[in-house]
Amino acid sequence: MGVPDEKIFPHATAAAAETVAKHQEPQELFCPFVQRSWIALEEKGIPYQYKEVNPYKKEAHFLAINPKGLVPAVEYKGKALYESLILNEFFEEAYPGYKPLLPKNPEDRAIARIWLDHQSKTFIPAFHRLLSAQEPQAQDAARQELYESLRKYMKQVQGPYFFGEEFTLVDVAIAPWTVRDYVLAENRGYKRGDVGEGWKEYAERLASRDTVKRTESLREHLDVIYGRYLRDEAQSEAAKAIRAGRVIP
Repeated sequence: MGVPDEKIFPHATAAAAETVAKHQEPQELFCPFVQRSWIALEEKGIPYQYKEVNPYKKEAHFLAINPKGLVPAVEYKGKALYESLILNEFFEEAYPGYKPLLPKNPEDRAIARIWLDHQSKTFIPAFHRLLSAQEPQAQDAARQELYESLRKYMKQVQGPYFFGEEFTLVDVAIAPWTVRDYVLAENRGYKRGDVGEGWKEYAERLASRDTVKRTESLREHLDVIYGRYLRDEAQSEAAKAIRAGRVIP
């Protein structure tokens, strides 16, 4: 018997579907980690072919090139590459002639990686803990954890983006969660304004950026899968890790 998540809507929709249509030749099921790399590709203008894969019902070819079954994934010169942050840096290195999304100097590149690590180790786990928390006390604790993570992050944002005027991989990496935090606002008492430190304005700026909107699917399809997270029934690797107290893979 398959897991319930196999039946989530199988294709990109709305503006995201239009972007997919531009990258078809002869479609990875949508998630925030996928959107990270999708935004990076669109920002840089790298030619690519988009393939959709249901991460809960993986096809044989996908598993053949990517045994871990992680999404997003890229097939490049016969090799499978995966992990959204790794892919985004790969795009920088493999396509140097395209728009850069990392600063030029090594100090700022190091700072970018420090705050990408902050997102991975504090912000995203807190977001998912709040999403799946069932008891009010657990929700309150997770909400405060999320706020504190965002306050620390925002103290580093130079405005309008992380490094000032330039939109970089640091902004790319957190942008997909600004598209999805409405789920927390509607169900978990989260308010952008309660974070302070300019988070509300920064989040709105990211969510309204053209490349973010072009890779955004309809909420009605996001709501199906996030409903399972809200009931703590989701079977994604991220959901399993949060339940077990492990690092999100």
